[in-house]
Amino acid sequence: MTQLDERTTQAPGDRRTFDSLDPATGDVVGTHPVHTEADVRAAVARAREEAAWWGSLSYDDRERHLQTWKGVITRRLPQLADLVHREMGKPHADAVLECGLAVEHIAWAAAHAEKVLRRRRVPSGLLMSNQAASVEYRPLGVVGVIGPWNYPVFTPIGSLAYALAAGNAVVFKPSEFTPGLGEWLARTFLEAVGRPVLQVVTGLGETGAALCRAGVDKVAFTGSTATGKRVMAACAETLTPVVIEAGGKDAVIVDEDADLGAAADAALWGACSNAGQTCIGVERVYVHERVYDEFLDQLTARARLLRADADPDALIGPMTMPGQIEVVRSHIQDALDRGGRAVVGGLDAVGDRFVQPTVLVDVPEDSTAIQEETFGPVVTVTRVRDMEDALARVNGTRYGLGSTVFAGKRAMEIARRVRAGMTAVNGVISFAGIPALPFGGVGDSGFGRIHGADGLREFTYPHAIARQRFKPPLALTTFARTEKAEQQFAQLVTMLHGRGTTIPRAVREKGRRLGGRSGR
Repeated sequence: MTQLDERTTQAPGDRRTFDSLDPATGDVVGTHPVHTEADVRAAVARAREEAAWWGSLSYDDRERHLQTWKGVITRRLPQLADLVHREMGKPHADAVLECGLAVEHIAWAAAHAEKVLRRRRVPSGLLMSNQAASVEYRPLGVVGVIGPWNYPVFTPIGSLAYALAAGNAVVFKPSEFTPGLGEWLARTFLEAVGRPVLQVVTGLGETGAALCRAGVDKVAFTGSTATGKRVMAACAETLTPVVIEAGGKDAVIVDEDADLGAAADAALWGACSNAGQTCIGVERVYVHERVYDEFLDQLTARARLLRADADPDALIGPMTMPGQIEVVRSHIQDALDRGGRAVVGGLDAVGDRFVQPTVLVDVPEDSTAIQEETFGPVVTVTRVRDMEDALARVNGTRYGLGSTVFAGKRAMEIARRVRAGMTAVNGVISFAGIPALPFGGVGDSGFGRIHGADGLREFTYPHAIARQRFKPPLALTTFARTEKAEQQFAQLVTMLHGRGTTIPRAVREKGRRLGGRSGR
């Protein structure tokens, strides 16, 4: 039985409930229902009814509703941030930053959905020049979203806002560690829109599994790689497609001509902000040997000034999930047992609720501290002989989520060779704050994308239409096809494609004459 299972109780009327706790104090923040499979299916059925209405609205109408919801959230930002602080534990200022970035994504998705998804003309090609071709991206219907606890507003909004803007209804299952935030988002949406297009179900793992099997048209999941595989297995039973944003082992590359002060500051923030509980957080740093010592001096000097505790002014909060503390401890232990050194922190840095910043050096590349996701305020720093060496090591894990490059003249060249879904150059995690950029990874970090145009299309299906504008010069799709037409077709294909990739000017002109005026 897990610690969370121990918090469940039987409420009057045989309704099981569970508590969300403040990770810094253990105090109860709220009590929430454990929704059953029947409850989840009922929520999906209600969402299906709302999807018919929501999907029938114009893009302008949906944008107006979403902008109204954005306004409600923005005006109550301190309230939302306080709930993030109490349920998840991060410092209040970090919670405000998270919520503010989420608001920006709602605004972008609402404003750009029509431009990205509306029907548009596409070329028909010379062989099909008598056809008018177009494609439109249409809503799937009902999307299930399973959210994480580490960024309980920003991360699910990356699915919620984009799915809603694309015309879908949503059933949201927040993490069992932050259920109140899911209820808050659904409640404010209902207040802004007046209809429960966004619904929430709360509970433990079985509630999430029920959502996967409840007949939704797609599931967007954010969490660990192991849980992501279980989500995929559950969805496979009903052939429900998924988008998975899973774990990461993100690295920073520091070249010899990098701004070392900026690189050290960014590496430390990326490693220790949110108590290191960031899927795109920094867990590894690879530094050119010519500047390694200076970089390490700057990083350790900054790290020694940080402290994780329950003080309201603390820059680092508690670990949210108690079980993760043992993972962090085991990674540090393995690194030390295999010859690594802790130049800041170490095993003594791991407490019952808080983990102090830890910087490890001389850690073997096959250690768990380098190969597995730590998800705590721990970072390894490794000396490399050159950028080829750095890239080989950065790309040497099964993960591929985010990454960072600090360099001068070769920055973009290096960045383009990193195997990752996202890369920040001379900054850290900057890609997450740009709504137009897709967010997601490769390998064990998952697949599919949220954010940006790709994120909007993720929650749609393409509908292609080919409309005949005039009868084709060569009648080919008929049993009355003549031998002459077949010969002419073969000659045309040979002229178009038999001499390489360049289409002769005369053939292009003939195709345009055959095509006549373009029509809609």
